[in-house]
Amino acid sequence: MTVYAADKLIAQARLLAAEYRRTMGKPLPGISNEIAEHDAVKLLRLEPRPEGETGYNAIDPSRDGWRVQIKSRTIFDESKSGQRIGQLKLDREWDSVVLVLMDEDYEPYEIYEADKDEILEFVNDSSSSRAKRGAMSVARFKIIGRLVWTREDGLESEVWDNQSG
Repeated sequence: MTVYAADKLIAQARLLAAEYRRTMGKPLPGISNEIAEHDAVKLLRLEPRPEGETGYNAIDPSRDGWRVQIKSRTIFDESKSGQRIGQLKLDREWDSVVLVLMDEDYEPYEIYEADKDEILEFVNDSSSSRAKRGAMSVARFKIIGRLVWTREDGLESEVWDNQSG
């Protein structure tokens, strides 16, 4: 499949997911993860993980094969607190997690990154059984991590270091 075809399919998936939610009143299961993985790879200049590898979703070639787990959260109502991200795979081999935040049209507006050491420090210091299992809120992830991409500004050059083309 060509890059153009993948971009076109993701654009159609965004439209379908948004319309499905407006019509049915609930999100279409699993679609936000697929869209977020595509967006993170494209926007952060990552490469999809090699076939057969598990525990992470992409590799950052500019950081010598840095393994990246990709998570997503579609925020339909920013006034609601307690938004959670999917459980992190703490027992797998990876180097960082990126969290792609998307709006009600499944368009990314911010991407945050947190290194595994930062996440494990939070988990080890936490008394929460949820945290011990790798679950955390969007707000906590934003505190632990750092903003690496925004819809308005693109890549944050001081933070994200894969600027070489």
